[in-house]
Amino acid sequence: MDELWTCHLGTVAYREAVTLQERLRERVQAGELPDLLLLLEHPPVYTTGRRSEPGELPLRGDIDVVETDRGGKLTYHGPGQLVGYPIMHVPNVRAFVETMETALVDAIRAAGVPAHLREGREYTGVWVEDRKIASIGIHVSRRVSMHGFAVNVDNDLSPFAQVIACGLPGVRMTSLAAEGSPEGVACFRKRAGHAFARAFGRRQRIVTPRRIGLAAPVAA
Repeated sequence: MDELWTCHLGTVAYREAVTLQERLRERVQAGELPDLLLLLEHPPVYTTGRRSEPGELPLRGDIDVVETDRGGKLTYHGPGQLVGYPIMHVPNVRAFVETMETALVDAIRAAGVPAHLREGREYTGVWVEDRKIASIGIHVSRRVSMHGFAVNVDNDLSPFAQVIACGLPGVRMTSLAAEGSPEGVACFRKRAGHAFARAFGRRQRIVTPRRIGLAAPVAA
């Protein structure tokens, strides 16, 4: 069984995380590293996707907005939200996203929240009834992915209300905490990493930042 190297990076500024992903993707493409999964948190930031529209953005506010080349639309990242960046070979984009969704549903259900999927491209991600708990958006270059998923664990949900989150007017966001789960990010991170590797048929191997070429975690 192939390994999936999983690295916990703590809290990393969004732009620093993009730079890091680009460097690591080049090394995975070159065969210098195996497939990777980075697990981390971000300071507060809004990010746009390739299909984002100007009307989705906040009219004002103190939270930075970063344009990205990932799929999907506008979303928010902040402390208490688990972000996962798989840097993996992708033979089929749709199948890759569907497997990621399955992994997150399994992890969220194991944390005590009845998560499910919804039909339709605009509903990509994971839901609890009509409330969205996890978002997905990737970018694939030379058959290797970057960007990934974000699961609301115990983060502040109010910044989602300042924008048109996921391009869905009136969408309600939720979190593990809002749905009654006691799990924090540290516990759910382990659960999500295990479920992700299992869904892709991999053996998870936890590695240090130094093992993938970082002298230390890239702290925000």
